[in-house]
Amino acid sequence: MTLWIAIAVFSGAYVLIATERVHRVAAALGGAGIMVAAGVLDAHDLFYREETAIDWNVIFLLFGMMVIVGVLRHTGVFEYVAIWAAKRARGDPYRVMVLLCLITGIASAGLDNVTTVLLVAPVTLLVCDRIGVNPVPYLIAEVLASNIGGTATLIGDPPNIIIASRANLSFNDFLVNLAPIVVVLLVLFVVVCRLLFRSAFQTDPEKVADVMSLTEREAIRDRGLLIRSLIVLAAVLLGFTLHSVLDMEPSIVALLGAGMLVLISGLDQDDYLVDIEWETLLFFVGLFVMVGALVDVGAIDKLADALADAVGDDVVLATLALLFVSAILSAFVDNIPYVATMAPVVATLTAPDGPLAGETVLWWALALGADLGGNATAIGASANVVVLGIAKRGGHPISFMEFTKYGAIVALLTVLLCVPYLYLRYL
Repeated sequence: MTLWIAIAVFSGAYVLIATERVHRVAAALGGAGIMVAAGVLDAHDLFYREETAIDWNVIFLLFGMMVIVGVLRHTGVFEYVAIWAAKRARGDPYRVMVLLCLITGIASAGLDNVTTVLLVAPVTLLVCDRIGVNPVPYLIAEVLASNIGGTATLIGDPPNIIIASRANLSFNDFLVNLAPIVVVLLVLFVVVCRLLFRSAFQTDPEKVADVMSLTEREAIRDRGLLIRSLIVLAAVLLGFTLHSVLDMEPSIVALLGAGMLVLISGLDQDDYLVDIEWETLLFFVGLFVMVGALVDVGAIDKLADALADAVGDDVVLATLALLFVSAILSAFVDNIPYVATMAPVVATLTAPDGPLAGETVLWWALALGADLGGNATAIGASANVVVLGIAKRGGHPISFMEFTKYGAIVALLTVLLCVPYLYLRYL
């Protein structure tokens, strides 16, 4: 009975989020409340059980980085980068989009995609305002680029960390096996952007001329605070890179960096707390509860078992099934619990005594499907939700369907391009 309750509640909440009949936070928290009231989850499941609990690491990673961004905003560094980017692109809107997408995609491979969009999105709003274009297509494009770029490395997207742990894969394993196809996908993506967002490249010549006459250094308002902030930010980014060596979760690194920056900034609390996306954090809480309920009642387990039974010992079928099923499901549910559920299935299939012993291609299919499929909808990846929150706060709300009409095309194209790569390289 609880299985069908969980599926019905999740489906209902998803429809409300997609159609925007009610606010997405109300839909997510309402769905979460029904799950608890119906007895699908209890307090232990919500807060302590690893498989179903709210992922506080994600919540506090976001909170910590939002505080850091809030402090950085007072230095003028975002205006500096916005002017620099607009001038390097000579005010051409398409060149601006390409530049922002490449910066975001490459940075997402070295950091994580959520951190990257938190830093780049404010710049995007400013540069688009400077050259007189609608920032919505640019925000959508760069979050799609962040999910593509984050696929390349172990630390770029959280599901990759789960896969690495379960399959005993190293940072270099991800770099060697996934980075080549990600480079191809990122280059093709910026080319496709010319067609996808062709209506967004009309600009105001007068504003472009004004931007070209600006001196970016004049945008810096507090040089001392900027230097201190960049030192703390560099330490935080280094901590993200070395978190497995330090045995410290990225959320702790972000919170420590935020606390240190608040301490040395001398700013009033209202100056940096005003930039916290509380709606985004609450939406994630509700979403985690609903997905945790699906995990608890065995809905995702049943799907994983059915997939394992269907592919048998056919490595080609198993690879394609993992790639496409992962992409489809990651568009609708958070890819972190999905990968956590599927990883044991893949481990069983590829174990020395398994039907597909030693076929590491299955791990790469799982990673590519889960990471790239997150581009398909507005809630398919954490970075998507974060950018929607920033866009709304900046006065440029992005609807679920507006994001999805672009994201679904990009997800489909990138996943399809992974088929020949996986087949020719591994099969």
